[in-house]
Amino acid sequence: MDEPKLPVTPNPWAVLRQFTDARIALGRAGVSLPTAPHLDFQLAHAQARDAVHLALDATTLAQTLDAALPNPVAPCQSLHSAAADRHQYLQRPDLGRRLDVTSRERLSVLPRPTAPGSARPYDLAVVVVDGLSALAIQQNALPFLMQLQERIAPEQLSIAPLCIVEQGRVAVGDEVAELLGAQAVLVLIGERPGLSSPDSMGLYLTWHPRVGLTDADRNCISNVRPAGLSFEEAAHKLFYLLAQARLRQLSGVALKDETGGELELLAEASKNFLL
Repeated sequence: MDEPKLPVTPNPWAVLRQFTDARIALGRAGVSLPTAPHLDFQLAHAQARDAVHLALDATTLAQTLDAALPNPVAPCQSLHSAAADRHQYLQRPDLGRRLDVTSRERLSVLPRPTAPGSARPYDLAVVVVDGLSALAIQQNALPFLMQLQERIAPEQLSIAPLCIVEQGRVAVGDEVAELLGAQAVLVLIGERPGLSSPDSMGLYLTWHPRVGLTDADRNCISNVRPAGLSFEEAAHKLFYLLAQARLRQLSGVALKDETGGELELLAEASKNFLL
């Protein structure tokens, strides 16, 4: 008597699923996906769509950042891009790259520290942008900035007031930093949600930011979240890039991340090989 066929044909690569969130080795039912992976896919797709349309609670985030990372010059500034709403933001990426008139005026009247002979008195501006996933910013911006603060505090850098931009793209940080007068800008932005990562945050570092720069002028650190690149590792990489940008007076394709990707390996490499 023939043995009954199982409804799901297993995949021999199933053991590899413990190493990745990617959709591999799902098995099959006939020529189709099994029911459970199919429903998981639909859920992930819905979560990605929700992340794109979720509104950023900028007021609460500003209060949280001010409490954890107070700035002596001015409190966190809530700004808006030239895109009036989410619908326009998704259809007109160019409007998300520039500030609206009110936001530009607000930054233009902020006090600046005295730095004789310099049109850019701040060493660094930090701009938090909702991007395509406000969820990523709500969950990841503060814990990452706390890790970064631990590293830059001993350097005694002049930090511009934190800025939050709603309906923004990466390039909006260039205009913010130029108006503030910052030598470098760090943009934290919600990345385009994937089907297993609706909460992924990206970091973009630009030296001497100004309107009109392209992505070739920036350094990017991607997938910052608990299930991706850890806050500690991301802060370590960003601090290295910032230090090198200040030393070499540049960023983008000419500046490479040479940290090696692992804190433990970096610690070993720093030891004298003769000992």
